[in-house]
Amino acid sequence: MTTTTDPRFAACQTASWLAGWLAIDPMMIEAMRRDGELIAVREPGSTIWLYPGWQFDGRVPLSSIPRITRAARETGIDETRLFTILAAPRGLANGSGYVYELLHEGRADDVVQLVRAG
Repeated sequence: MTTTTDPRFAACQTASWLAGWLAIDPMMIEAMRRDGELIAVREPGSTIWLYPGWQFDGRVPLSSIPRITRAARETGIDETRLFTILAAPRGLANGSGYVYELLHEGRADDVVQLVRAG
């Protein structure tokens, strides 16, 4: 886990940690991020990419991630804004969950619409 005080980053891991967990070369993690297969974000003032754990189903990235990153890139949304959209609460009521949970519910179309709306 990261040592951040911002709760949005609490479930994020570094590329080196993620590479060890997935048993792949750390350069592969970077390539997957650049290719839109993984979502990563940097904390303000940091140069270290952090990878949210919610984008995985077990040890496999969700199949909807490339679609989400493509929608963000086509709309001109950077990594920080994309992370902010996905880590946002789903509704006004406490306990309503987070946008990224829609991906685990098979509602990628809804997430794409939210991303495109910016």
